[in-house]
Amino acid sequence: MLIVLRQMYQLGPSLYKFRPLFMRSVVENRVGPAAVFLNNCKQCGALLESLSRPLATKKAKVKTKGQQSPRVNINAALVEDIIDLNKLKQDMLEIIDNLKDDYGKNLNIRTSPGALDHIAVTTNDGKFPLNHLGQISLKSPQLILVDMMSFPEATMAATKAIRESGMNLNPEVDGTVIRVPIPKVTREHRENLAKLAKQFTNKSKESLRKIRTNAVGQVKKSKDSTSEDTIRLLEKQIQQMADDVAADMDKQLMAKTKELLG
Repeated sequence: MLIVLRQMYQLGPSLYKFRPLFMRSVVENRVGPAAVFLNNCKQCGALLESLSRPLATKKAKVKTKGQQSPRVNINAALVEDIIDLNKLKQDMLEIIDNLKDDYGKNLNIRTSPGALDHIAVTTNDGKFPLNHLGQISLKSPQLILVDMMSFPEATMAATKAIRESGMNLNPEVDGTVIRVPIPKVTREHRENLAKLAKQFTNKSKESLRKIRTNAVGQVKKSKDSTSEDTIRLLEKQIQQMADDVAADMDKQLMAKTKELLG
C-alpha cells in the first residue's frame, strides 16, 4: 500500500491535471479498482471526502442562487405586547402620503390655478393657504390672477409668499389683485423639478429609516422576555415592511419624473 501511495505521489504533478476527471469517476460512479482502492484506504478515503465537499457546496449554491427568502407575515395580535405592527405600518404609509403631498404642492408645471393653492401666506393672524385668502383664477395660459378683495390687508404678504415659493414666479400687484405671469416651461425647469422630486423622495426615505430603526430598537428592548427567534422574525418583518414602502416610493418617483419630463 505504501509503495503504491509513494508512486502516486511521485506521479502527482503529471496526474494532477487528470484529477477532476478521475475524481468525478470515483465520486459519481464508485466503480473499478480505483474506487475499491480508495474505499479501502482510510487516508485516501479522507482525501476523497475532503475533495467531494466543495463539489456538494457548489451544487447547493447553484440551487439557492436567485431564490428570494420567504416573506414573514406575523399576526400583529400575537406580538402587540412587544410592538404595535399596525401602527408601525400606518406610520410608514403616512410617509408616502406626505411625499405625494410634497409632489403636489411643489412640483407643478404652473399651468393651472391649483399650482398656487398650497402656498402658505404668513399674516399677523398666522399662516394660511393662499386659496383661503384670495380667489385664484386663470386669466390666460400665461397669466394667473389672485383676487385679494376679501383680505386686502394680506395682499403684500401673499405677493411675497408667491415670489418666495421657489416656483420662479414674479408677481405684480394691481390694487387688491395680484397678477402672476407664468413663465414658459423650459426643459431646464422640468429637469430641475425632477431633481427636486428625487430630493423629496430621499428625504422621505430618511424618515422611513428612522422609523424602522426605532421599531427595531423597541423590539430589542424585549429580548429578556422574548425568544431570539421571535425577535429575529420581528426584525425581518419590520425590514420587509420598510422595503415595501421604499419600493412604493421609487414607483412614485418614477411616475412623477416621467410626468415632469414629459
